[in-house]
Amino acid sequence: MVTWITLTGLVSAASVLSLTLTGPTNPLEWGAGPLTVDSLPRVTYVAHRGGAREVPENSMSGLMAAYRRGTAQVLDLDTQMLGDGTLVVLHDPTLNRTTFLGGAVRGMNVREWQGVRLRPRASLPGSWRSERPPTVAEVLDRFGGRIVLMLEAKDPHSLGRLAGLIRARGLARSVFVNSNDPEVARRAHRLGLLAQLWRSAEQLRRDRPEHWRSYVDLLDVDHRARDADLLRAVRSGIPRVWAHTVLTPAERDRALALGCDGIITDAPGRLARHPARAAQRGAMPLRA
Repeated sequence: MVTWITLTGLVSAASVLSLTLTGPTNPLEWGAGPLTVDSLPRVTYVAHRGGAREVPENSMSGLMAAYRRGTAQVLDLDTQMLGDGTLVVLHDPTLNRTTFLGGAVRGMNVREWQGVRLRPRASLPGSWRSERPPTVAEVLDRFGGRIVLMLEAKDPHSLGRLAGLIRARGLARSVFVNSNDPEVARRAHRLGLLAQLWRSAEQLRRDRPEHWRSYVDLLDVDHRARDADLLRAVRSGIPRVWAHTVLTPAERDRALALGCDGIITDAPGRLARHPARAAQRGAMPLRA
């Protein structure tokens, strides 16, 4: 069941930033044809939930802003599944935190989804309108092949549908599918997808990442983990090791110095204003 939450502080649609995908100020130059992960730079920046400290998380306008600004080469978003099987973009299993409604996402159908409106945080810079969270299909159709995408499958039961949407658009080499569960990552690999596995600092204490290198394309590690655990991840044989969720230049520089080759951040614009210090891969000494 969906319940209403008081509509307070609704931002006027007239004040929305005018954003389009045509003519970005600093376009990403990827060459001809659909963009794939093979075109990513040596150190990759990811706008986590679109850059949730700078734009409304998991919103189409936020993703569009992150794309236009060109401070990240990958757009990250979260996926949930409605009761009718439609895949939508939202982090939480309920509507309460980020929208003007309450209730379970899984209890809705696509028609009811049309009435959902995001509630932009007052602390965000700029002016943002209240808008419907997009469906996954809408995001793939808007950005697929233009920039690499990272989709976290919050509902493991949605993996087959998610694979169908990605493969139908020829984006199997352009989209990472993320999960915290190694078995979901294994399933994604078997479905022909790029499998991403994220791990917390606590999980990394016990993990042996080399066990996953046959099916994990991207290991997504907590930047707060111990040096020894991050170095073990970097040396696991998994092709890409990216650190989450980085907010400051110092956090980024440590992760890069330990050998991570990607930065997942809520503030890509902030990090772009502070160039990274040069560091050799895995050069820092071990600290427990």
